[in-house]
Amino acid sequence: MQRRRPLLELQNYRILGRILYYVPYNSPIHPGRVLTTFGFISGIVEALNGWGASYSANQSLTDSEIEIGHALIKTSLLLQIVVAILFITLAVTFHRRCVVAGITNERLNKPLWTLYTSMTLILARTIYRIVEYFSVAELRYGPGFDPATISPIVRYEWFFYVFEAALMLCNLVMFNVRHPRRYLPRNNKIYLCPDGVTEIEGPGYKDPRKLWQTLIDPFDIQGLVTGRGRETDKFWEMGHGRPADSTKTVGVKTESV
Repeated sequence: MQRRRPLLELQNYRILGRILYYVPYNSPIHPGRVLTTFGFISGIVEALNGWGASYSANQSLTDSEIEIGHALIKTSLLLQIVVAILFITLAVTFHRRCVVAGITNERLNKPLWTLYTSMTLILARTIYRIVEYFSVAELRYGPGFDPATISPIVRYEWFFYVFEAALMLCNLVMFNVRHPRRYLPRNNKIYLCPDGVTEIEGPGYKDPRKLWQTLIDPFDIQGLVTGRGRETDKFWEMGHGRPADSTKTVGVKTESV
């Protein structure tokens, strides 16, 4: 279960990106930048975690080097909370814009609530991991060590079964029961009109920039300032596209325009 969290988070990044493609005019960020931006940040966090683990587990290192390892792991755990909160904030900002605009389509709301539930479970699991690690990071094993000094959250396995295994199992079961793919269109060029009912197949939300540019500037601030590369923005206002059959959106391949 230890590695389930980053995999589930990557899945959620992908799902939110697809949701933003579905209602692009309310998206705070280019839909394609959700996975690359948050995936890149999560990669850095996981690298810190692995780096710290290699130091803290190596008993041949000096005490100061082992302390550096513990500090890196603590930092990565806290950063996981920050990344999760930023991601949820992005989703809530988008959702709020949709509500204000009167868009309450269930094909949009159901994937969002699945996403919220998944991230809440992941956040609860991360908090458990933080409490667990901070309670044992300062322990030093050796002659005369008293096991009774170990925190109950580590000594008793039921904490792990409840706050780690059960939470991630619930997450996996939920996605098998109500995966967002049941509601979102297969083709990410299909988007929901501002009327909240009609689906249109448009040209797609493109980003002509290179990958490294999207990682450094996911919100395309340079493009907003210079106007360069913004020609395809707001394609939903230009009359491009054609009506999509909403009854055949899921599981049916549609033709591009």
